[in-house]
Amino acid sequence: MGDFTQIKYEVDGPVATITLDRPQKLNAYTRHMMGEICAAMDMADGDDSVRAVIFTGAGERAFCAGADLTPEDGGGPFSSDAPVDDLSDDSVRDGGGRLTLRLFQSTKPLISACNGVAVGVGATMQLAMDFRLAADNARYGFVFARRGIVPEACSSWFLPKIVGISQALEWCMTGRVFDAEEALRGGLVRSVHPAAELMDAARGLALEIAENTSAVSVAMTRAMLWRLSVADHPMLAHRVDSRSIFRLSKGADAREGIQSFLEKRPPEFPGKVSRDMPDFYPWWDEPGFE
Repeated sequence: MGDFTQIKYEVDGPVATITLDRPQKLNAYTRHMMGEICAAMDMADGDDSVRAVIFTGAGERAFCAGADLTPEDGGGPFSSDAPVDDLSDDSVRDGGGRLTLRLFQSTKPLISACNGVAVGVGATMQLAMDFRLAADNARYGFVFARRGIVPEACSSWFLPKIVGISQALEWCMTGRVFDAEEALRGGLVRSVHPAAELMDAARGLALEIAENTSAVSVAMTRAMLWRLSVADHPMLAHRVDSRSIFRLSKGADAREGIQSFLEKRPPEFPGKVSRDMPDFYPWWDEPGFE
C-alpha cells in the first residue's frame, strides 16, 4: 500500500506494519524516508480499521543503522548544508525530531520490533513508540558524542522519561553500542525474543489491544499518559481525567464495555477515532485550557 520507495506500509486486519526498507544500506535513515514514514502515519491515523502500528526493519541485520552518512537525496548527513543566519529558520530543524514529533501525535499505539542494529536515529526514533520489543540480536547505540554531535530526535525529552536520567546520561555520554539484554535491564525495551519470534510477539501485543479495547479510549489514554505525566501539577491531569470520564461514560463504547462484561463476551466497541473523540480533544490546542 502506498507509493513508497524506502519503506513498506502493509495492513493485515487491525494491524499496520511500517518496514524501513533499505536493507542494502542497513535501513539507514534519510530525509526521504522521514517523509515516507510520516505519510504512512497519516494513512494509519486516518484509517479507523487500523488499531495499532508495528515498526520493523527489512533484512536480518538491522532495524536502522542511523543516518545515511552519504545520503542519496543531497545535503549533509545531519542537517541542511544551506547557509542560515537565523537558527529559528525551518531548515535548521532536525529530521529525526520531525519524525518523533509526528509519532508523538499518533492516535494509534506504536510498537517497535527491533530486529537488529539500531544506532543513532535508529535508536532515538523508537523512543516515541509506546512499546519496544527486541530480537536477541538487537544492538542499540546513542552514539552521537562519538560523532561530534548531540542526541537528536527529541531524545533528550523521551529517553530520560523512559529509562531515568542516570541511565540516559551513561548511554549518551559513553556513546557505546549495547546489546538487547542491557537494553532490557535498563528499561529501554519491554522484552527480548528470538529473532524468528519477534514479529509474532509484536503482533500478539497489537492484537491484544485491538481485540479488547475501545479505539477512542486507547487514543485518549495515549495522549493523556504521554502529555500529562510531564504537567507541572496533577490538577491538569485531574481536569482532563474528569472531562474524559464525563464525556466517554455517556457514550456507546462505555455501554458496550459494561454490557460485554456482564454478558461475559468479547466487546464490540462501535466508537471511531475519526468521529467520536471528546469535544475538548486535543485539549492542548484549546486556548486557555485550565
